[in-house]
Amino acid sequence: MRRVASVVTALAVVGALAACSPETPEKPQKPVARDTPPDTRGRATPEYLVFYADGKHDQALQAVERAGGTTVGEDSRLGYLLATGRGDTFVEELGADRAIVGVSPDRNIGFATARGTGSTAPGTRSATPRTGKAAFPDASAFTESGGGEPLAGRQWDMRMIGADRANAKVPGNKQVLVGIIDTGVDGKHPDIAPNFDRTLSRNFVTDKPKDENGETLDGPCEAKGCKDPVDADDDGHGTHVASTIASPINGIGIAGVAPGVRVVNIRAGQDSGFFFLKASLDALTYAGDIGVDVANMSYFVDPWLFNCANNRSDTKKERLEQQGIITGMQRAIDYARKKGVTLISALGNGATDLGRPTVDDKSPGYPEGEQKVRRVDNSCINVPAESNGVISVSSVGPSGRKAIYSDYGLEQTDLSAPGGDTLDGKAAKATRSILAAAPERVLRATGRIDASGNPKGADVVRDCARGSCSYYQYLDGTSMAAPHATGVAAILVSRFGKPRSGGLSLAPASVEDLLYKSATQKACPNPRQYVYKAYGETQTHACEGEPSRNGFYGRGIVNAWKAATFEP
Repeated sequence: MRRVASVVTALAVVGALAACSPETPEKPQKPVARDTPPDTRGRATPEYLVFYADGKHDQALQAVERAGGTTVGEDSRLGYLLATGRGDTFVEELGADRAIVGVSPDRNIGFATARGTGSTAPGTRSATPRTGKAAFPDASAFTESGGGEPLAGRQWDMRMIGADRANAKVPGNKQVLVGIIDTGVDGKHPDIAPNFDRTLSRNFVTDKPKDENGETLDGPCEAKGCKDPVDADDDGHGTHVASTIASPINGIGIAGVAPGVRVVNIRAGQDSGFFFLKASLDALTYAGDIGVDVANMSYFVDPWLFNCANNRSDTKKERLEQQGIITGMQRAIDYARKKGVTLISALGNGATDLGRPTVDDKSPGYPEGEQKVRRVDNSCINVPAESNGVISVSSVGPSGRKAIYSDYGLEQTDLSAPGGDTLDGKAAKATRSILAAAPERVLRATGRIDASGNPKGADVVRDCARGSCSYYQYLDGTSMAAPHATGVAAILVSRFGKPRSGGLSLAPASVEDLLYKSATQKACPNPRQYVYKAYGETQTHACEGEPSRNGFYGRGIVNAWKAATFEP
């Protein structure tokens, strides 16, 4: 089993974060009534995901009852009950039963992993320079021109992996369906809409204005019942990811890695960027049930930066929560893979050797203010990036070096891809980041464009064509690297997938093998210890391994052109 954990430093951000007929979705077991009784102070009794051992369903029901709880729902596909109960005693009594393998609160437990190059998007958490000021020149200074879409000259990332050439040869098949498990997708964006499948899109979250402590979380609800429509993204992270994968060739803005495939929004993230465990489970099972070919997961599950099954410094309740996260997500990943979904994840932005974690002082990260300092080791894992069956992607800048913020590790890094690095060169430049679509509404809300629609800084670009304008934003992070790999995987499915009911199918193990074979191998730097300097700090990252696989680049940098042309 591959193991990983991630750490945030001052150099990196954690948080910023096909016309195929779907297969008939499997029905989850019907939940029972969910009238949650209040506790003595009038608050709703907490709900928990109670994961049981194989074949122990009935024993788990009995364990919940003995602990004084009530079962209010279940999902037999992933082996868990949804139960209500009061206090730590309920959780600890459950955990003592041999039928139970994990107990996790049904609450916000994760966030996206993107780095903004200008201001921070709503709800994201960003490590900025010590001065607190943006250090980017005006994007108007970047004037490189090129063929293709109007903003193609700004897409150094697509040229690096040969996607600009691959677009003409294998743009991707409409029968290939790519799932965006993220904060949502702006399905009305002019550079996403032609490839957006609204019918299959789903939103598995309900906005939560405040957290348990009364602090602002998602903010005021924009939609009735706090349930956003399936073509909305009030964060911008998921829209950027979807655009990198599949912005069409339509004379507007940019082109994605696979501009001919379809994307489906499978939303698991809150407006604030946090992710419910249950929403992540629901998203993965839904992806499998509707016949998604490749799913992008540019986030990691929290509140534990390191998920440790048996850390001595954690309480029994905390250990059970982490065991629930590890177990539940692995079961959902296994379910999706068995249904034919190739899963690709961002590795993380902690600038850390994930094979040698030592201290975690950022967990639990939700609600705010509950963090503690604990010793950790390599038995702790990052979920889902280091869950079994997931392809994890590190980030490189425009020079091809490992990005300054990117996590790395010989055991942990499977592939690398362009994710941007504003500091990859002399001074800082926004144009070294990844340019992709951004929701106009989010840019207005965060003050990145003025009342007339003009960009206020280097991180935003406007493209106007045929009487309307669309917007794009520079972001960097392993969140931006992963969708490049996802796009290449979609090209491979388009080429080598076998016909199935209304679409194409290629086993995840085959997609993974082809991704590795088509990647461009890249050796560790010489000397192997690379010194990074930024914001008054110096860090040394050591690269282990050979060109065929190493801690910085994994099996290599993804190569869209080779994926579109090679014969394995």
